[in-house]
Amino acid sequence: MRLQDFWSRLAEQFGSMRAESVARDHVFSALGGRTAVEALEAGLPVRRVWLAICEEYDVPRKDR
Repeated sequence: MRLQDFWSRLAEQFGSMRAESVARDHVFSALGGRTAVEALEAGLPVRRVWLAICEEYDVPRKDR
């Protein structure tokens, strides 16, 4: 998964305003106590970050 795909999927799933908040404000234990943005900046794979968000917010499997 590319970073551009990540941001597109996030916006599709949560809307553009909420997507920013999910990525920048929510701390995920599955990402080592980081926000999605912090995890990406730390070099975690984009797909891993996306799946952590999906698990936390119960995104339907078909949209993962």
